[in-house]
Amino acid sequence: MSDNWKPATKAVHAGTRRSQYGEVSEAIFLTQGFVYESAEHAEQRFIDSGDDEFIYARYGNPTVKMFEERIAALEGAEDAFATASGMAAVSGALTAILKAGDHVVSAKALFGSCLYVLEDILGRFGVEVTFVDGTDLAQWEAAIREDTKAVFFESVSNPALEVTDIEGVAKLAHAKGALVLIDNVFATPVYSRAFEQGADVVIYSATKHIDGQGRTLGGVILGSKDIIRGTVEPYMKHTGGSMSPFTAWVMLKGLETMGLRVRAQVASALAIAKAVEGHAGLEAVKYPGLEAHPQYDLVQRQMGAGGTVVALDIKGGKEGAFKFLNALKVGIISNNLGDAKTIMTHPATTTHQRLPDAQKLELGITPGLVRFSVGLEDEADLIADVLQALDCVA
Repeated sequence: MSDNWKPATKAVHAGTRRSQYGEVSEAIFLTQGFVYESAEHAEQRFIDSGDDEFIYARYGNPTVKMFEERIAALEGAEDAFATASGMAAVSGALTAILKAGDHVVSAKALFGSCLYVLEDILGRFGVEVTFVDGTDLAQWEAAIREDTKAVFFESVSNPALEVTDIEGVAKLAHAKGALVLIDNVFATPVYSRAFEQGADVVIYSATKHIDGQGRTLGGVILGSKDIIRGTVEPYMKHTGGSMSPFTAWVMLKGLETMGLRVRAQVASALAIAKAVEGHAGLEAVKYPGLEAHPQYDLVQRQMGAGGTVVALDIKGGKEGAFKFLNALKVGIISNNLGDAKTIMTHPATTTHQRLPDAQKLELGITPGLVRFSVGLEDEADLIADVLQALDCVA
């Protein structure tokens, strides 16, 4: 691979390993184990495996390795470890790096499962977690201590679309020796400059935009070779959260078209957000690409675009939101995002339903909030569909 390749070229070619047959599409190595030439060879491989030597699929696999190398090249990371799901990546990164007695500072606006890991699981094992308003650098500065091991946040929060200043938080964290871990799903690898902006570890749910077609679960943890191979890999390979070879092949195919898909989705998301602004059926529309978004300037500096997700706060609370959802003809009701199909989610009753009502409101999850993940359908069809559904509410 050439270091001078642009992202679109890396997304198609980086990390490719061809067998003796010279296949065009990457090979799927559906094997759980590998054969050694001799007992001495087996012994040596367990002591020190080379880049093209494998032991067991839970430890590594040629197809998985291709995906790891390709996404690392695309993201600008030294290395990557592919996982069974996005949450395997989040929980794996946090639990591999942290131990009892460590202190973490986290943004409070997070996906429901991420909140569960930080609030329940880490606390159960003796990790102290302090939550802050991720958009307020003063709160980060006040909360990060000399003994803080790591900070964690979503670069764009799920589902209220608050944006955290990566560079600003990273400077505060690094000044105290803390690692910066970012869930970067909403930014996508297409618009990410997270390592350049100060991240130490970047996490993706590959289920979302990387696959982008609703087929498989997957995740990836990216960082320096020391963090990935020295800290993350030993934990993940012994606890069993690694990605399957078939999933890695699907993700490789997804990377080839990700840039085209995501840029088209972002363009449609902005057009839709503008088209629905001020509609009588809405309390508010939240989209980081709108100039009315409170962090619009930060979004332009950090990502350069508003992403593929729009948040609609429907009038009438839960009743209004359900009326809107049930009136849709193109958009489907589900709980994924970043898919080729437009997906609508009601976070208060699904992804964040376990949270107390007061906490939901604190996180911007009102009874009327609908998370609108824009797909690849015709933009005009999507706008017409959303407007007619809003008319049913107004």
